[in-house]
Amino acid sequence: MAETKALEGYYYTEKHEWVKMEGDTALVGITDFAQNALGDIVFIDLPKVGKKINQKDSLGTIESVKAAEDLYSPISGEVVETNGSLSSNPANVNTEPFTTWMVKLKGVNAAELSSLLNASQYKEYVSKLD
Repeated sequence: MAETKALEGYYYTEKHEWVKMEGDTALVGITDFAQNALGDIVFIDLPKVGKKINQKDSLGTIESVKAAEDLYSPISGEVVETNGSLSSNPANVNTEPFTTWMVKLKGVNAAELSSLLNASQYKEYVSKLD
């Protein structure tokens, strides 16, 4: 299997979501491993702005030509923005999984980051999935 991409400065879940902190805002997306496993992404359903999300709660769904999967929040917070470009270009997640965020959260519980995987831990976790 090809080497798993995991970027430093991001935190990861075992369900293959990532979170990246930019100041007090958390950007959330899915990993390269997840988009690769899903295949061509055709639709993404995201929560409404203002929704309060707890860690591990569903953030919406992502659909590909192969499957539909729930998206889970790696961290608690309030949705302050969704990536509107994904409604017309969901395949951006396939081409740029680490720069194509899905939601932005504020009021996050930064202590929850310690329960997530760092880049090297995530790579090790994924390597055991083969």
